[in-house]
Formats: sequence, structure tokens, C-alpha cells
Amino acid sequence: MNGRRNPLRPASTGSVRIIGGRWRGTRLPVADSPGLRPSSDRVRETLFNWLQAVLPGARVLDLFAGTGVLGLEAVSRGAASATLVEADPRLARALQAEVARLGATSEVAVHPGDALAWLGRQPAQGFDIAFVDPPFAAGLWEPVLAALPAVLAPEAWLYVESPSDHAPVPSPEWALHRENRTRDVRYALYRRVTLASIDTSSDPQTT
Repeated sequence: MNGRRNPLRPASTGSVRIIGGRWRGTRLPVADSPGLRPSSDRVRETLFNWLQAVLPGARVLDLFAGTGVLGLEAVSRGAASATLVEADPRLARALQAEVARLGATSEVAVHPGDALAWLGRQPAQGFDIAFVDPPFAAGLWEPVLAALPAVLAPEAWLYVESPSDHAPVPSPEWALHRENRTRDVRYALYRRVTLASIDTSSDPQTT
């Protein structure tokens, strides 16, 4: 090797690991890319405990995939498929390489491109779970939350991560199911409200 960086592959600043399921312990590289901030082990462990009952067979959408750890963790734990959308072309190529390395090309699709533009091109697809964890500085929560319902199932689940002092407000069709905070982030899980899903399980709880 000549020691030069491959311009097509982002430099790595570390790694993040899948913490449960068939790929448990697998490490994914964290690239040196502005705004890339993978969800911590602690946050993901809590999130997937919340989702445990609804993950098997679910179709998952990860709109700001980054390392891919949320979507890949979901498939590792039993989701049927994951669609990963990533605007940075180098990160998208790295994601495609990781998906191939895991032998998951039949279950995980990587789409390079802007999340809002991608949403605007999609027909109704019926995703069961959506992860919305954009680069915090971009302020994309509101436009993405407005565009998301068109591609989600009637009783979909929505995960939103944001700075600890900022709580994006989804439309009234979303009922807060769980929320929590660390020093740096607020993370919350919502359920889409339909007549069939209105019950005591949708009462907000903090754990």
C-alpha cells in the first residue's frame, strides 16, 4: 500500500457495533463525515427493547442511515427488510459494501440520495418502522416528518432522535409511546394512531 487515502472511501474514525441478534458483535466503521453521529449502544439497547414485540417480519426504513447501524440492527433482530437512505455518496458506497459483507443484499437495500427527495419520489410502500435521526445541524425533522406518512403503514412506528433540548413535534396522527433522554440526545418512539391502535399501550411512558 502507498499510504494514500482512497478518495472513494471515507476515512474511519472508529466503529460502532451491532448489539443484538444474528449479527451481534459485528462492528461497522464510523466514517469521518460531518454530522455523522451514530446512536449510542445505550440508546439503541433501549430502543430495540421498546420495539422487540413488533420487529419480527417488519419492513424498516432508515432515512439518514450513516453507518447503517439502526437498520442493520433491526434486521439482525428479526425485521424482514430494511431500506437505508444516505445522502453522502461515499457513506452510501460503504453501506453497500457492509451489506454485501454481511450477505444481506436480499434483505437490505441502500439508496444513495437526499432523504426528502427520495420520499418525494416514492409510492405508498407500507413501511412498518421508520428511523429519523438526521444530522442535528441540518434541522430536517419537520419537513421529513411531514413527508413520511405517505410511505408508512397505517399502524407504523416512528423513532425520532434529536438534541436533548429539542423535541420535534410530529402531526397529531402520532401518539408518543416511549421517550427518554441522555445528556446529549432525546429519543422517542411514536405509534401512528388509528381506530385499531388506540388503547392503553399508546400512553406516553418514560423509561
